[in-house]
Amino acid sequence: MPETRLDLARIRAARRVIAPVFLDTPLYRCEPLERALGCRVSVKLETVNPVRSFKGRGAEVVVSGLAERGERAVVCASAGNLGLALAWSGRRRGLDVTVVASPFAPAAKLDRLRASGAHLELVDGDFDVARERAADLARHRGVRLLEDSLDLETCEGAATIGLELAEAGPSFDAVLIALGGGALATGVGHVLKTCAPGTEVIAVQPAGAPAMTRSWHERRVVTTDSTDTIADGVAGRCPIPEVLGDLLLVADDAVLVREESIVAGMRLFLEHAGLVAEPSAALGLAAILEDRDRFAGRHVVTVVCGSNVDLTAYHRWLGVTS
Repeated sequence: MPETRLDLARIRAARRVIAPVFLDTPLYRCEPLERALGCRVSVKLETVNPVRSFKGRGAEVVVSGLAERGERAVVCASAGNLGLALAWSGRRRGLDVTVVASPFAPAAKLDRLRASGAHLELVDGDFDVARERAADLARHRGVRLLEDSLDLETCEGAATIGLELAEAGPSFDAVLIALGGGALATGVGHVLKTCAPGTEVIAVQPAGAPAMTRSWHERRVVTTDSTDTIADGVAGRCPIPEVLGDLLLVADDAVLVREESIVAGMRLFLEHAGLVAEPSAALGLAAILEDRDRFAGRHVVTVVCGSNVDLTAYHRWLGVTS
């Protein structure tokens, strides 16, 4: 794939600098989910780590490089998970971490960010406004700006999940991957298309935050004026052209799912797998629910990418009374 920014050798090298706590995450068939969905379902669980999401992999690659070069500070915009991961990795290596976030991010994520040791700045706006503010701060301070999905370390850190899937054998028919900025989908997709090309790579995004999916279908950047989804981790309005270019090379399809299907997916994870999944992590199950015939009889992997959820909202969505 000469056109892509990603490189398999660098992805393998990334695995060597990521803390073991983020690697070799559980991958298993979940028979109760299979009975509920009518297809074979394997779960790749990226939540059993100190930051409860896959973002720790990319953050480790970023911070390792910064420490090696003697840099002492980094700024990022985050809906929560990247900031938590960067704070965790930065604290271990003595880096000063500033996270710019939207006040619309889940309260639980903001509370954890405040407790993480990172400097937290809230902006008056959504995630894309936070991105602009983070860039301003980095320029003013003369420090590294980490841009999720644009910076290859985030994609190639996430791509180590693909290495683990490709090495697990036997091959899967399809992998369902949450699509937001694109680091997870492009990283995992690149490895699978290189090492297991028969696996269908399907990116899944909420209908209330469709910018990257529309861009994939139209093969050009399509922005939206706003987002309206509970899946805050994938709620961007402005796709990054370089990331879209990578996604066009590796995704076989990009689909949109309804909010009620996301909630139903979260409920299925809780009731049939005993897993608390944040909305972004339930996108794969939502895609199966909305197109059962497409996946009937096939072996599907879904990446459970995060579990940082506001419990009050979670209980409300699922109709759980405490």
